[in-house]
Amino acid sequence: MSVAVERVAMIAMHTSPVAQPATADAGGLNVTVLSVAAELALRGVEVDLVTRASSGPERTELLPGVTLHRVLAGGDLPKERLPEVADEFGEGLARLARQRDYDVLHAHYWLSGIAALPVALELDRPLVQSFHTLGVMKNALAGEGQAPEPVQRLRSETFLATQADAVIAVSSAEATVLIDDVGARPDRTWIIPPGVDLGLFAPRPFAAHAATRAALGLEADRPIVVIAGRVQPLKGHELAVRALAELHALRGWAPLLVVAGEATPGADGFAQHLRDLANDLGVGADVRFVGALHRDALADLFAAADVTLVPSFSETFGLVALESAASGTPVLAFRAGGLPESVIEGVSGVLLGTRDPRYWATELAVLIEDDERRTALGLSARAHAERFTWGAAATSLLGVYAGVLH
Repeated sequence: MSVAVERVAMIAMHTSPVAQPATADAGGLNVTVLSVAAELALRGVEVDLVTRASSGPERTELLPGVTLHRVLAGGDLPKERLPEVADEFGEGLARLARQRDYDVLHAHYWLSGIAALPVALELDRPLVQSFHTLGVMKNALAGEGQAPEPVQRLRSETFLATQADAVIAVSSAEATVLIDDVGARPDRTWIIPPGVDLGLFAPRPFAAHAATRAALGLEADRPIVVIAGRVQPLKGHELAVRALAELHALRGWAPLLVVAGEATPGADGFAQHLRDLANDLGVGADVRFVGALHRDALADLFAAADVTLVPSFSETFGLVALESAASGTPVLAFRAGGLPESVIEGVSGVLLGTRDPRYWATELAVLIEDDERRTALGLSARAHAERFTWGAAATSLLGVYAGVLH
């Protein structure tokens, strides 16, 4: 007999679920938490989204059944110093949990987990842990010159993986790392892929493409290649710029590379490095930085693009690739982490196992020049994306919640 789940706390200590993706530390985690919360509310579950704040209102109703709670803990701190206030945040979370009487605490990211675990133990409530990214996975796939993840993170993730009542992975690749390298128990590890808003991310008519180009100041008659997400070394922007230069040398032309996103705090100089690199390689005029776009504008851009690039060193799944596929735009991605599960070779795009820019340039040229193949990939990409919905993710998660209740 299943146990009814009535009220859940979804904890995202280091970033507010309502923060705009591709700004600061916001990304796929924010999209996932907000989207799943909305679907859980539709299924009769009351969801509190709990995040850290240094000021501002403490409670905001986002939609029926979903409320954002800001727990005041510490001042305006950089992400690397947030472990210092995890106990203070946890105390605030505990006060809220005593008032709200949650059935389940669901921590998102390791920082949330180390704050929430003592609360779960004190109140005898089950803890569900989603990591979203894993330190050991990032370290294994990190590029040259990228700083390794701190030991504190690695040890915390191992501890949380063994102590949580359930661990949620978004891909079989993440689940394998969790079990083999982090120590999660196989019988407590669940794979729940993310979804995609199929109404928002969808193909657009040609007239809409022209309007999108005009709104962003892009030429009307040049191919567009998009790389979306936070502008940081992990996302592989440098490879995209180098591939653009190789394509220019290979074919004598280059598409517009549209960079949609803002720099992560601490990586502020990386965007300027990319500009300097593009200028040095002779493709400075072919790279456009449009900043972080709101979700509707990003969906318009994906639909207007010819190809989306995902050259990340590490992704547990790759939500951007799924959003591009839903928009009818094929993806060219690096074969690493969970990307082979978000991008299906020959169905929603092309996967490359090399980071040599010449190979990326060749594949990109073929995709852009072969209209028939690109159109066919766009159609099958949309069909692939339709298999992933936030409703399905929420239903699966609700089953996990019911299973961990005493």
